[in-house]
Amino acid sequence: VQLQASGGGLVQAGGSLRLSCTASGPTFRSYAMHWFRQAPGKEREFLAAISWSGRFTNYADSVKGRFTISRDNAKNTVYLQMNSLKPEDTAVYYCAAAQNIAATMYGMDYWGKGTLVTVSS
Repeated sequence: VQLQASGGGLVQAGGSLRLSCTASGPTFRSYAMHWFRQAPGKEREFLAAISWSGRFTNYADSVKGRFTISRDNAKNTVYLQMNSLKPEDTAVYYCAAAQNIAATMYGMDYWGKGTLVTVSS
């Protein structure tokens, strides 16, 4: 599975962005999908995860209520809708695939290249 994230850019505080992560290969729908981010000088952190069916989701407390993860298995794509963005959301955002929605960062099977999100104050 190859993953390609897109949709990053520059946005003002309070604004919204939707990130996409498109996967190649027919096995996309068998993976739970995850979003992470890494800000300059900080460790990569978990943001959200969604089960293979889309039925179950999980969020980090830092983004709960502001970010929404979803997926479209017909399009081999997972999304991260980000609302009420804050300057501290500035980071490189990564999508990743794992067998389990509960997998930690170290349990990801595949990673995409990141997309940069910059939130100006």
